[in-house]
Amino acid sequence: MGRWALDVAFVWKAVLTLGLVLLYYCFSIGITFYNKWLTKSFHFPLFMTMLHLAVIFLFSALSRALVQCSSHRARVVLSWTDYLKRVAPTALATALDVGLSNWSFLYITVSLYTMTKSSAVLFILIFSLIFKLEELRATLVLVVLLIAGGLFMFTYKSTQFNVKGFSLVLGASFIGGIRWTLTQMLLQKAELGLQNPIDSMFHLQPLMFLGLFPLFAIFEALRRQPKLDVLHCLHLSTSEKIFRFQDTGLLLRVLGSLFLGGILAFGLGFSEFLLVSRTSSLTLSIAGIFKEVCTLLLAAHLLGDQISLLNWLGFALCLSGISLHVALKTLHSRGEGGSRPLKGLSSSPDLELLLRSSQPEDEDNEEEDYFMAQGQQ
Repeated sequence: MGRWALDVAFVWKAVLTLGLVLLYYCFSIGITFYNKWLTKSFHFPLFMTMLHLAVIFLFSALSRALVQCSSHRARVVLSWTDYLKRVAPTALATALDVGLSNWSFLYITVSLYTMTKSSAVLFILIFSLIFKLEELRATLVLVVLLIAGGLFMFTYKSTQFNVKGFSLVLGASFIGGIRWTLTQMLLQKAELGLQNPIDSMFHLQPLMFLGLFPLFAIFEALRRQPKLDVLHCLHLSTSEKIFRFQDTGLLLRVLGSLFLGGILAFGLGFSEFLLVSRTSSLTLSIAGIFKEVCTLLLAAHLLGDQISLLNWLGFALCLSGISLHVALKTLHSRGEGGSRPLKGLSSSPDLELLLRSSQPEDEDNEEEDYFMAQGQQ
């Protein structure tokens, strides 16, 4: 009877884990292809991103209200001093990361985007060393070389390479390194109480919206200026799909499509939290690696992305570097007391590889490390 109960429990946990991974894949891969699909006909990626942020804020505010009503516990609300001093830098970096990533879809393929965003872990390691969140080791140097070498091989003589798009997404990956380093430092401040993803999204989205607005105003909201043509400046005010619409049905379809992206972005953040809280951060790390492979295969099959043998070898080399980083972080975590499921993870629309390292402080407190390599938004 006891053995049968153990078998049932194991099967149930396996089914639950598989279901959560598939849910995470649906949102993560879905939003990548959604962004590429929408930017083919709607050439205002910054406006699209800002609407997504607004939708995420509305859903997070609604979720906070529902949880507060059911639990009868007040949710955390930061003071203006903490909000502007501690949250604003992370929000600005996140806004630029997400905005530039979506902007790049105007120019590059899903496969090149996925590969380049995978290099985010490279910049995360660099900034972690700068902020002394990591110690310089030979294995970290090897991880950096593998990822950088893989990125070079994937882009070398690529038939669908675009300098503008590659520069935008590489810039997003660079800012992503700052973003996740700041996020790690923010989440380590337990007194802020932002470990829950709903609370973190609720506080981050308004500042992200404001941080992205200047770029939107210059490159999409204003009329075309010759000096800005370098980055394909557009003017939303003259678009017949939004402000000068003549077909109400078209307007509703466009707004519905934009709203769908916000739902996908919110669902991605929450699915990551569910996966980690119900399994472990290692599960999300491994799932993120296989997700990159699935994305490239789907891009080649559905969108006709051309990927040569050299590109595939470069992708494999990059993934080997990321996998080595995952393995090293896992061994480091176990060496410090074992790996435990992480509760209250703060997440966002562009999280792909998440790692945790715990250190006890006195007897009850623990310090959390977060690292990611992002292949979406």
